[in-house]
Amino acid sequence: FEHQRHQRTAHFSTFAIGVVSNFIESSAISILLIPTSYRHTHYNKQRHYAMATAFSASVSFKGKTVQLDNITTSTTGEEVYEQVRQAHGLRGDDEVKLLYKGKKLQASAEVIFVTVPQKTPKIIAMATSSSTVTQVAGQKSDPLIRGFDQEKTRAPNQQQSFWGNNGQDKNYKFVRLEPCTRQMFGHTPSEKAPHSFEARRLLEKLATDPGIIVIMKDRELVVNTLGEMDPIDDRIMQKQQQSGHACLLGYNTNRGLRIDIKLRTEDLEDFRPYPELVSTLIHELSHNWVSEHDLLFWTNFAQMRAEYIYCHMYSKVLVKGKSTAELAGLSGINKQNVYLGIMQELVRDMQQHNLHPNMIEGPIQMRCRELDQTYAATKVKEQRLGGGENVGATTRERALDAAERRRKQQKE
Repeated sequence: FEHQRHQRTAHFSTFAIGVVSNFIESSAISILLIPTSYRHTHYNKQRHYAMATAFSASVSFKGKTVQLDNITTSTTGEEVYEQVRQAHGLRGDDEVKLLYKGKKLQASAEVIFVTVPQKTPKIIAMATSSSTVTQVAGQKSDPLIRGFDQEKTRAPNQQQSFWGNNGQDKNYKFVRLEPCTRQMFGHTPSEKAPHSFEARRLLEKLATDPGIIVIMKDRELVVNTLGEMDPIDDRIMQKQQQSGHACLLGYNTNRGLRIDIKLRTEDLEDFRPYPELVSTLIHELSHNWVSEHDLLFWTNFAQMRAEYIYCHMYSKVLVKGKSTAELAGLSGINKQNVYLGIMQELVRDMQQHNLHPNMIEGPIQMRCRELDQTYAATKVKEQRLGGGENVGATTRERALDAAERRRKQQKE
C-alpha cells in the first residue's frame, strides 16, 4: 500500500490476519500495518542486547586461572559452581567455595551478575576433597593443647608471672607495655640483639615486680604506657646529651601518661642489669609528683626505694627455690644496710645536680624505721596465725623454704 499524508510517504509491510466470523457471508479481514523501519530497528536492539549480556569471568584455583566465556546476566550461582567444577576437574563430592570481591558466592538459583561488569570478574575458588573432610572430622583434639575455654579456667597458680604472683593490681598498674622494634633502632642491629619479644617480657617483669606493685598501690598510680626507650635514635636522649647532661636512662611524659626506660646496652647486644632498670623506673615514677631534681624529688625517690627493698627483704615467696630478693638482685641486703645502700646510691645520683643526700637523711631514716616496724609487726602476726608458712607458694616451694630454715637454724 501507499499512503500519502502531510506530504510525506511511508512504506509499510503488510501482514494480514483474517478473522472469520460465525457467518461466512459476513466475513471480515483485519489488516495490521507495521512500518518496516520500526520492525528492523526493534529487531536490531534485541539482537544487540542479547550479544551484550555475554561476558567472560576468570576463576583461579591453586595458581591456575581459567576463563569462563559463557557467563550472562541470567547465570545463577548453581551454574557458576558447576562450570568451575568442570573447568578445574573437581569432583562432585568435593566441597567448593567461590569468593568474589571478598564475599562467598552462594550455590543457589539466584542470579549472580545483575548487570554486565565493566571489568572481567575475578573469582577465587577453594576446594577440599571429601576424604580430607572426613579425616579431619574424625580426628580427636590433642589433650596436651589447651583450648580457649580451658585457658580461661586455668588455676590461678598456673597463671603466675615471673615473680610467682598473679600480675599487676587490677586498679593501679601500667595499662600498656610497648617494646622497641628493630625498625626503631636507627640501623640494623646484630644477631646478638635481643628480640622485641624478650624486651616485652622484661617490661612485664618490671610491671609485675612485687616491690613496684607496692609502690603503685600505696600511691594509687596508673601509668598509661610503660615503653622501651630507643637506645640509638631517641631525640630526647640526644638533646639531653648535647646540653651536657649525663646519658639519659629514662623519661616521664606528662607526669605518668607515659614512662620510657632504656632497657638495652649501648651495643644493643644485651639488656642493662635488672637492679639498674628498677632504680630508673622508680626514678621516673617519682617524677609523677615533682618535675625538677630538687630535694623534694630525691626525698620521695629515696622513700620509694626503701619501700621497694623492704618489700623484697621481708617476702616469703619462693620462685623455683629462689626468693624474690634474689630475683631482684638484692640477695646481699638486710635491714642493717638498707639505709646505707640508699644513701650511697643517692650520692652518685645527686652529685650531678650539685646536691648531697645528707640534706635529706632525716626523712629517709624515719621512713626506714616505719617500714621496719610495719614489716616486723606483720611477721609476728603471721607467725601467730600460721607459723610464718609461705601460704602463696606451692608444696615444693614450701618444702624448700622449710629446708632452708632448718639449714639456717643448724648453722646458727
